[in-house]
Amino acid sequence: MKAEIYKRLFKAIFTEDIISLKKLASVIIQEERNLGHHKLADDLLKISKSEKPKFSYNTDSFHGTELTSLPTSKRNNMPLVSYIPRNQLKHHMVLPAAIEARLVSIEKEYAAKERLSKFNLNPKRKILLYGASGCGKTLSAERIAWNLGLPLLKVRFDSLLSSYFGESASNLRLVFEYCKKEPVVLLLDECDFIAKSRIINQDVGEVPRIVNMLLTLLDEYDAPGLVIATTNLKVSLDEALFRRFDDVIEIPSPSINEIEKILKMTLSAIPVDPSIDFSLVAKKLEKCSAANVVSVAQNAAKYSILEGAKKVTLEYIERAISEIAII
Repeated sequence: MKAEIYKRLFKAIFTEDIISLKKLASVIIQEERNLGHHKLADDLLKISKSEKPKFSYNTDSFHGTELTSLPTSKRNNMPLVSYIPRNQLKHHMVLPAAIEARLVSIEKEYAAKERLSKFNLNPKRKILLYGASGCGKTLSAERIAWNLGLPLLKVRFDSLLSSYFGESASNLRLVFEYCKKEPVVLLLDECDFIAKSRIINQDVGEVPRIVNMLLTLLDEYDAPGLVIATTNLKVSLDEALFRRFDDVIEIPSPSINEIEKILKMTLSAIPVDPSIDFSLVAKKLEKCSAANVVSVAQNAAKYSILEGAKKVTLEYIERAISEIAII
């Protein structure tokens, strides 16, 4: 991982790519913190905040000195992607060991892509994540972007899809062409409605056309970053789509043991009554999504804070459980 950071650091220095340098500085600070070098990390963070930039730049752009804007639709100039800033990426998650290992493998392969290329091997760069709502598909994509230090671009389907003949497919191509310029994680979040089976749909309009374009773009994908698609419904997707991805991973609902870990992790920043038996709480949340579990813990923390309590008690947790809409 450090070798990859050093290469990108030197490239940014000698191309005078200030924006990439700032992003790499954040990655290095986090790396030092993870290694337990908290004083060094704090000093580096203080330096990064105290130094004033000598010029302004567009925060929606991460293209260094060229400062190119994000892709927009030709008809109405609406942005086709959203840039998610690094400080908004969620990256702490609890997964089954087997799924965690597969995500780590994707990250390691990308970090070692230059070594792999010497043996004519390519890292996994096209990933499909599927599973029930709230199980952590989007969070997994954000975590990969965070760990690799890559910008995350999320496709805006509201802008991309058009009723005009061929325009949706053309917009999708613009997005993929843009990603050839810089290493990014391109997120096709909840792509169900643009990747529906052509057999099920039996339509001659825009849906089959954009599916065909997506298949073509995935076949041709040769960008320096990754593309990650997420979907709730595996059965409704075009079978040809699955063959285009390097890895297809099901993100399952958390087990009781994982629910307990999620509860404790979410409540780690606030005092909690030590008498709470989290294993019993976890059993009450069995079959809940990870998003539900996080919401229960966060709501319980809010109740305790708003009522001036010194710690989160079982009463607050049970109230949160009773009020949440289980999905």
